[in-house]
Amino acid sequence: MNHPAPLSGIRILDLSRVLAGPWCSQLLADLGAEVIKIERPESGDETRAWGPPYVPDSTGHDTSESAYYSAVNRNKKSLTVDISTAEGQQIVRQLALKSDVLLENYKVGGLDKYGLDYAKLSAANPRLVYCSITGFGQNGPWAERPGYDFIIQGIGGLMSVTGVPDGEPGAGPQKVGVALVDILTGLYAANAVQAALLERTRSGLGQHIDLALLDTEVASLANLSLNYLCSGNSPRRMGNAHPNIAPYQVLPSADGHFIVAVGNDGQFRRLCETMNLPELVDDPRFTSNAARVRHRHELDPLLEARSRLRGKRDWLDALEAAGVPCGPINSIGEVFAETQIAAREMVVELPHPTAGNVRLVGNPIKLSRTPVSYRSAPPLLGEQTDAVLDELLGLSPEEIARLRENGVV
Repeated sequence: MNHPAPLSGIRILDLSRVLAGPWCSQLLADLGAEVIKIERPESGDETRAWGPPYVPDSTGHDTSESAYYSAVNRNKKSLTVDISTAEGQQIVRQLALKSDVLLENYKVGGLDKYGLDYAKLSAANPRLVYCSITGFGQNGPWAERPGYDFIIQGIGGLMSVTGVPDGEPGAGPQKVGVALVDILTGLYAANAVQAALLERTRSGLGQHIDLALLDTEVASLANLSLNYLCSGNSPRRMGNAHPNIAPYQVLPSADGHFIVAVGNDGQFRRLCETMNLPELVDDPRFTSNAARVRHRHELDPLLEARSRLRGKRDWLDALEAAGVPCGPINSIGEVFAETQIAAREMVVELPHPTAGNVRLVGNPIKLSRTPVSYRSAPPLLGEQTDAVLDELLGLSPEEIARLRENGVV
């Protein structure tokens, strides 16, 4: 028996672009929401031009669709509207009256001049949940600043704890290899939107959600934030080591590197037995996690000297058999070759207007009764403009043609 998707019947008007907002709306779309993506005529979301690489067609040649854009825009409808025009603003207002959620990531006050701010739209549609994503939030001395993931990683402290420690080769602050703050903000936004929709079932009213990249980054420092608040000492870069657990790090082997993640004393005992270092088990410097953290600089050379004697696959097989948490350091290509990724259906394929088919990364949420759905590939620019204007606003083909001739859509 087919059950309605969790968010079926929810309509989201998405005025966001690039990553944080589109990440949020794609997640909500996967959960069944109808997402209408508002894009600028001719150019669209900036990420459409962020290539190469581009999605290949069936012959292996590039289409015009960038991989970046395609990563975060499936299950959406693209409607091109020039909101700098009075008619364009009216189209968005009319759509907002028929929507449950409006998502935007303009600078603070950026939509006010178009009459598309929360105050005006919520007055017309009190049930509207209006989610604003900015770099620094709607208030405070930095509210007017533009926000970029890379800069936020620096300001918010993430880069100060990412990278090789001072005094070692290659030392220096390092950003995370993916725009993690944008992605985390998108996840927080999706949570916030669903919470506001749930609350609306009781109050009948929408509300304004104010999400900042900086707030998200600081909140996501998790134990590192509390390490500072409890000790008064700022955590430092530790490379691949963990500030509160040891050994929880990368070890060298004869032919590469591998990871061990020892979380308790029993696992440490099994690690030592597997690595033929039984003398370390009862060494007072290493008998507890607290002791190992304090004496990590004495423990690390002992483990590394032994780990270099065998290949990484040999170590992984032996450690897995002994019940010691461990793993390889895969390239992205190796990730998608793993049988577990296939078993979890983390690659999906959808028909695409120009590519024939496009392979996309699946959603990690596995719901037993109302699973996520993959309904459509990331849309071409303006692909659903006519359909949305016809079906939702009742515009005739002649009216749509006039709007297109005048550059409104």
